[in-house]
Amino acid sequence: MEKPHKKLDAWRESIDLTLAVYHTTDNFPKEHLFNLSNQIRRAALSVASNIAEGAARQTKKEFANFLHIAQASLSELDTQLEVAKKLTLLNEDQYGNLDRKMNHIDKLISGLIKHLKFGKPQRTSPHPSPLTPHH
Repeated sequence: MEKPHKKLDAWRESIDLTLAVYHTTDNFPKEHLFNLSNQIRRAALSVASNIAEGAARQTKKEFANFLHIAQASLSELDTQLEVAKKLTLLNEDQYGNLDRKMNHIDKLISGLIKHLKFGKPQRTSPHPSPLTPHH
């Protein structure tokens, strides 16, 4: 079975984010393990899962819809990580690392959505390479 999602940087980066979230939340105190920790993990996993499900859909419109859902899961994760930081369950370095990953993934997903909506940009005339010598 061909798995088109595995070709996507957004999916691969989302898997890395999910692993980082799991490793980070492993250190949460036990009283937070079954509430906030599980919510955070589910939101992170939802990002990669929705990218994968969308990539398997038949139309660009369906794929874009799942990418929007993945972005919504990123927003959910962002909120939960902000709460964890305010509860001092995450230090600034941990939060910053996860935040950078989320921002990068959001940009990748936005790029995919634009690509699905508009296709590859077409140039009417090629731009000369700065490496091409001018005569």
